[in-house]
Amino acid sequence: MDVTITINGKQVTRDVEPRVLLVDFIRNDAGLTGTNIGCDTSQCGACTIHMDGMAVKSCTVLAVQADGSEVKTIEGLANNGELHPMQQAFWDEHGLQCGYCTPGMIMAATKLVENNPAIDEAGIRHGLEGNLCRCTGYQNIVNAVQSAATTMATASAGGD
Repeated sequence: MDVTITINGKQVTRDVEPRVLLVDFIRNDAGLTGTNIGCDTSQCGACTIHMDGMAVKSCTVLAVQADGSEVKTIEGLANNGELHPMQQAFWDEHGLQCGYCTPGMIMAATKLVENNPAIDEAGIRHGLEGNLCRCTGYQNIVNAVQSAATTMATASAGGD
């Protein structure tokens, strides 16, 4: 089946088998390896991307289901070489230990904050329950999300 998905602003068209997962399409057909495959059962969240404005675990979506969709991966989050506030906060707050969960965690956290700019620690912890970190860096991840939420709220309010 022919599938066309806009990934990070670029259309990618491929002939795929109906059983191909979106995560495999992103990694193998689009060549974007920042989206990680962790469990293939939607338990870990390492494959989280944004699809049509929502955080989605790409191991739970077939590429044919995403035909015509707008997808953003970790590679598309930065803008003109400048890290997204969530990426910068993960760096600043040491929320990226081994880095395997980091892309999915950042993608999930970005949508979490976009949908609730005034989110508190309990909300962050609850909102990221579907993303696992095997290095147990959760406190630094929460700190990073809180920091990014402040930065993102300031930026959306027109301040620096």
